[in-house]
Amino acid sequence: MIFPKPEILSHKAPNKIEAKLSILIPSWNNLTMLKFCVMAIDKNSEFEHQIIIHVNEGKDGTIDWVKEQGFDYTFSETNAGVCYSVNAMAKLATSPLLLYLNDDMYVCPKWDKYLLDEVNNQKDNNWYFSGTMIEPKGYNNCAVTPYDFGSGPDDFREDELLKFAANVKKQDWFGSCWPPALVQKELFDAVGGYSEEFSPGMYSDPDFAMKLWQAGVRNFKGIGKCLVYHFQSRSTGRVKKNNGRKQFAAKWKVPSSYFYKNVLLMGQPYEKDRKLVFHKGFTYLFARLRAFYTTRFK
Repeated sequence: MIFPKPEILSHKAPNKIEAKLSILIPSWNNLTMLKFCVMAIDKNSEFEHQIIIHVNEGKDGTIDWVKEQGFDYTFSETNAGVCYSVNAMAKLATSPLLLYLNDDMYVCPKWDKYLLDEVNNQKDNNWYFSGTMIEPKGYNNCAVTPYDFGSGPDDFREDELLKFAANVKKQDWFGSCWPPALVQKELFDAVGGYSEEFSPGMYSDPDFAMKLWQAGVRNFKGIGKCLVYHFQSRSTGRVKKNNGRKQFAAKWKVPSSYFYKNVLLMGQPYEKDRKLVFHKGFTYLFARLRAFYTTRFK
């Protein structure tokens, strides 16, 4: 399936601040949630950041609100998906640090401080970090689940969440891959950003992580103290999905599940002295057979 690239317009507002992070937020007719996401950034951040929004369609008033707020933004009359929109927003970034954030996320207090503390501890730029999601349903060993504090702004129990978040003791974890995701812009540009052939975006996250791996990144770390409540208000049901599982297997010759579990050790407690390794033993060979099967028959 070919996902057509729409025309994307860009608007750069006058530079007002020296931003610590350039926060990239794609949004598709989800204005109520987007407003809430931005409110949380304003309320719970320790530093000032550049907010860049990609407006898909904007028929619900999103484009007018974004203009009124004076944000930097990109715009497409149709849904651009994740890859095209993130790449377009990244071109407007004024900070050397890019943070990809979903519009259905509420950042908890000091979220940015914990990320930036980790950045400041690094000796080089070869890292990829994620915050830790608190989610109301399902199981995800990279997240704190299931803890339900509401499905949206109307039933959000903010005070309960903040009390809960203040007492969460989540370890750092291996396998950073999902938003909120932080990367050096220089590194993002060096690997070509998100692969647009994965549009509208299924499996673009592991593909981007694999490109970073190929570029020499070995520090894929989730920050346990950086907490973000994820409402799980997904828009993917509105779009015809690409077969990202098959695309990933064809491109990288291993399944994404192998890369996550066996290479990035996704969700396992972070150990400073443990090195991530792409082993080439029997498990790897079996993974290549599974990838071959996926590309041919699924």
